[in-house]
Amino acid sequence: MRTLVGLFTLLGVSRANWIQLEAGVQPYGAGRSSWVLHDKVPAEHSIELTVALRVDSDRHAALEKLFWEVSDPKHASYGKHLSMDEITQLLAVPDSRVDVVKHHFEQAGATTLVSPNKDMITVTMSASAAEMALNTSLAFFKHPERSHLRIVRASSHYSLPEHVAREVVMVGELLQFPHVSSIPVLQNLNPVASWPNECDAAGCKGLVTPAVIAQRYKLPKQSDAVPKNTMAVAEYQGQYYKDEDLSSFGKSCHRDVKVDKTIGGDEPVAGVEAELDIEYIKAVAPEIPLTVVYDNQYSLLNWVNQITSLADSPLVHSVSYGNDEKQQVSPQYMFTCNAAFMKAGARGLSILFASGDQGVCGRFGCGGTGTKHSPFHPDFPADSPYVTTVGGTDFKGSDIGEETAWSASGGGFSNYFGIPDYQKSAVAAYKASPDANLPPQELWNNSGRGYPDVAALG
Repeated sequence: MRTLVGLFTLLGVSRANWIQLEAGVQPYGAGRSSWVLHDKVPAEHSIELTVALRVDSDRHAALEKLFWEVSDPKHASYGKHLSMDEITQLLAVPDSRVDVVKHHFEQAGATTLVSPNKDMITVTMSASAAEMALNTSLAFFKHPERSHLRIVRASSHYSLPEHVAREVVMVGELLQFPHVSSIPVLQNLNPVASWPNECDAAGCKGLVTPAVIAQRYKLPKQSDAVPKNTMAVAEYQGQYYKDEDLSSFGKSCHRDVKVDKTIGGDEPVAGVEAELDIEYIKAVAPEIPLTVVYDNQYSLLNWVNQITSLADSPLVHSVSYGNDEKQQVSPQYMFTCNAAFMKAGARGLSILFASGDQGVCGRFGCGGTGTKHSPFHPDFPADSPYVTTVGGTDFKGSDIGEETAWSASGGGFSNYFGIPDYQKSAVAAYKASPDANLPPQELWNNSGRGYPDVAALG
């Protein structure tokens, strides 16, 4: 195996010429993470990383301007979406920048795939080559909640040669550790609702079934498919589906539930979260073709790079996964994802994220010391201004009628992203309302983007 010294010699640089990326991020520490360091990654183990290239600031500003214009119903450019090639021309990432980054990783033994917009490069290489190319150490990490899951992350800082580092924003999934929720267990459900059960399964009595949603939101019993309408759900971390489960749900609740296309398939094992996503999106819109986009590891960056690289990407993407801003670790990571969300919006793709289900405290929690309460932890990407965020509600009573906010639904104000123009008046009105009952100011950011945007039965 080549040594780091050998690689530095090959690349014509010394260690002194290497620049640490995401310098404000602490590397893995057992006391700060729910993940457990498991073992060293074997030298020959293949890994895949997403390298985010720098987009010139004027081009990034042009993308954001266009995003808001095509998204604003009051603007003359509303709905005038760009093609993938037009996005590439708008970003105008120089070929010389792409070549510098490609050359560095290919010299280390990687194969590279440049995204259609030229702002991201997927590199596939052995662990030993990645360690040399990034001047870091890689390890396997496991999680107590999901013992079968294993991810590769850097156990130390990473860096690139100076001439490469100035062309790169970050390398994804080296320092970000995803949140892993407990496996849902549906038991001891004691609903007090009085509406009739229109599913054949007795266990659905009193629950929010497709028929309840249809009645509450006045959905038509049948509608014609609109040409080119498409939708997708994103699933991760072993959350997959079985066709027989979907068929059983559809038969019981009298809905046509099927997956029309799968990208990145996995073993056909049942996952409660995945099947819930699929069953209810198809129950609401059975005539629209559904794509499942699956990745064994939770990576927003990989996912959004994937969907924005598809020539025929589904028009609506529903994602029920997220993380706290604090758990994303790096502002560079969040801002890189936001740029990709803007690309999607500029092309006419709608992205809907769940607001989370840990209230204002998020997955990180709000535990303090003594009588001191820790600040709230906003959810990302729920607090991104460039996506639509959906919260959860409950019925106020035992009938299908007026709703109230679900007590555990995520919501709050971003610590990173300001209030976008489209919600300034709504946010101001909310804060001014005597019913808002706002918490102490030191716990939340008064100038941050508010979320969720909308809420519905969950």
